[in-house]
Amino acid sequence: MSELTHDNLCNMSHGETAFSVEDYKKGVPRWCPGCGDNSVLNSVQKLCKDKQLVPEKTVFVSGIGCSSRFPHYMNTYGFHGLHGRAFPVAEGVKFRRPDLNVFVVTGDGDCCSIGTAHWIHAIRYNMNMTVLLLDNNIYGLTKKQTSPTSATGTRSNTHPHGSVLPPINPIQTTLSVANASFVAQTVDWKPAHVFETIKAAHEHKGFSFVRILQRCPKFMGDLYETTIADQSALTLLTHENGIKLDEKAEKSFKNIIKHDPSDINKGREYAELKDSIPIGLFYQNKNAPRYDEYGAHNIGMPVKDRITAINKELDKYAV
Repeated sequence: MSELTHDNLCNMSHGETAFSVEDYKKGVPRWCPGCGDNSVLNSVQKLCKDKQLVPEKTVFVSGIGCSSRFPHYMNTYGFHGLHGRAFPVAEGVKFRRPDLNVFVVTGDGDCCSIGTAHWIHAIRYNMNMTVLLLDNNIYGLTKKQTSPTSATGTRSNTHPHGSVLPPINPIQTTLSVANASFVAQTVDWKPAHVFETIKAAHEHKGFSFVRILQRCPKFMGDLYETTIADQSALTLLTHENGIKLDEKAEKSFKNIIKHDPSDINKGREYAELKDSIPIGLFYQNKNAPRYDEYGAHNIGMPVKDRITAINKELDKYAV
């Protein structure tokens, strides 16, 4: 019998096993009825089934917030971490286990406030993982405080007379960081677009950042009420290299812009649209360097060689 090493363990065959959507479900989601998190969960479970992602080789990492309960409802490996610290945990997982499918699920508070520094550097590292920013423009878990993405004038428990500062634009922010490689946006009430966007993000080899604008029926129930009813409130970015929708789904959009996702400057321009919400793929660079590829060069090194290398480095400091 051959020695069971890290490499052959990762490549063990699962035979002809076919996973169903039910194989990825775990527990009963405790989100409020009508919460956009439910829509995203359905799309992710469908993606896992369509891609036949092996549950024990798939990891969901989150921080703190309503969105960050996501790993509890996936029958895969999961890590529910500290507030704002999902990215370094996910990077550590990917750095040592490049064979795993790594997803990060975060919220507008978790990512864009306490986790901002980790978010910025994770973009630059461009490690191969799918990032879902579930953005409802409010701190929901702690019962309605202004978040970094809350629009000016939003009334909350921290700003009862309305927030006074302009919000962060997560798409524009991500596009402004060196080595960004995949930046997209979608909305929870367009399930076909949500699924295709997450699918494209997963297929991209690099840091795939997807902002999902979503409803919080409890604390921001009227935020997108008029938007959902108004067909001109969304602008679809489309291109042969962008998010692919079938003809029927595409016809549901009144505003359509042909946008080549290789053009980062146009992507930045469309990210700032004011009269409607742009959804689609803003930018993609398949050739951006990935830090996980750099870090994987010594994964197959035998233990004795690792010890020798460590001792060699320590010998430099011998007196």
